[in-house]
Amino acid sequence: MELQKEVNTLNESPKLLGMFTSPGLQFERIKQSPKIWVPLIIISFLYVIGMSFMALSLDADTLIEQGVPKDQIDLVLTITKVTVMVTGIITPIFGVLISSAIQLAIARIANSMVSFKQLFSMNTYIMIIGAAGLILNMAISFAIGGNPEIYITSLAGLLNQEKAGVLGSIEVFGIWSVVLTALGLNKTAQFSKGLAWTIAIIFFLISIGFGLIGTLLQGAPKL
Repeated sequence: MELQKEVNTLNESPKLLGMFTSPGLQFERIKQSPKIWVPLIIISFLYVIGMSFMALSLDADTLIEQGVPKDQIDLVLTITKVTVMVTGIITPIFGVLISSAIQLAIARIANSMVSFKQLFSMNTYIMIIGAAGLILNMAISFAIGGNPEIYITSLAGLLNQEKAGVLGSIEVFGIWSVVLTALGLNKTAQFSKGLAWTIAIIFFLISIGFGLIGTLLQGAPKL
């Protein structure tokens, strides 16, 4: 009876909200029954909400500081806001696609039988964490008139930095996603714990690297 109950539980569809409360169970369900379209649409919608808050947080002063001429500020501000909101649709799709493709290549080298659909589903469900972080941080930034480039939940926000930089990449929801990526690769892709954590940490370090490059391009201090 208990075995049948456990089987029925695993045969249920994975749930996005379950990623907050029981991620291990959701990854097991994704392995058995990967879902893509409905969760991807929901995630994209949530990202649009978060990016809309970001767009509303942008103002003329922010663009002037970035060197935009004052006589072009209204046009540039409008285009920027529209672009930011459209990015909310594209970001989850390309993010999941690229991550899944890289992980699939590693899986083939590691002789894992995980499918691209399983990895794509796993990464889609993990993005609920990033979506929640985006909405929370952008809503707070909009409410208090803060800098939308800096997450309140990052070290840059905690230390009240003027630029995101490397410290902006070290952020609560980002670290949470790293942990879930390692757990997902272990549960869904059947990677060893060592390999799963290595891949997750490398992805995280790459994101920090992009933060460093952004800082250098802006001519700001590294930290």
